[in-house]
Amino acid sequence: MIFAADSALMRALTRIADVMILNLLFVATSIPVVTLGASVTALHFTAMRIGSGRCESVSGDYFRAFRANGRAGTILGLVIAGMGGVLAAWWAVVTTAGLDAIVQLVLLAVWFVLTFQLVLIALFAFPYLATFDDRVGTVLRNARLLSWKHPFVSLAVIALNALPVIITVFYPAVTVYGLLWFAVLFGAIAAVTGTLFSRIFAPYIRDADHVAALTTE
Repeated sequence: MIFAADSALMRALTRIADVMILNLLFVATSIPVVTLGASVTALHFTAMRIGSGRCESVSGDYFRAFRANGRAGTILGLVIAGMGGVLAAWWAVVTTAGLDAIVQLVLLAVWFVLTFQLVLIALFAFPYLATFDDRVGTVLRNARLLSWKHPFVSLAVIALNALPVIITVFYPAVTVYGLLWFAVLFGAIAAVTGTLFSRIFAPYIRDADHVAALTTE
């Protein structure tokens, strides 16, 4: 039956409802701003649980991850924001200091490379923290290495995050002038990218479980 609890339609509707609930939880817990890092970590944790079919309670998984990664997620968010601030200051100085054209070109080229890398680190770091229990420095290093090791996933994640932003800026009516971000888009993007992250993290999770089993024997 099309309306049976285990039908494809009902599973799809349940998935959409879960994503909407996840989105609302993310928006609500991000309002203090300083908690944004913890909120993004919990968003990715829950999205990956939804994608793998292991999520029994969206709110339960979300707040469990929010509490568990609250401190590390907040620190990670502040570190990435600080790096972004440095790069913003770099851009402001280079573009207004009246430097020689060649010097300015070189400095801007370096800026673009560093900014691209920071974007990749930011996109990988929070899903990584949601999956592995590591120090912030280790999270940043491994996020950088994984973004290099999986270039196609990196480009796909950038595209999936950038496309809705571009549509919102240039075609705001499509996203009801940004209202869809608060209704579903944050959770939807996390759910799609969560599938990609789950696949690339899976071998490392198995390796970590294997090492843990050996150390307890």
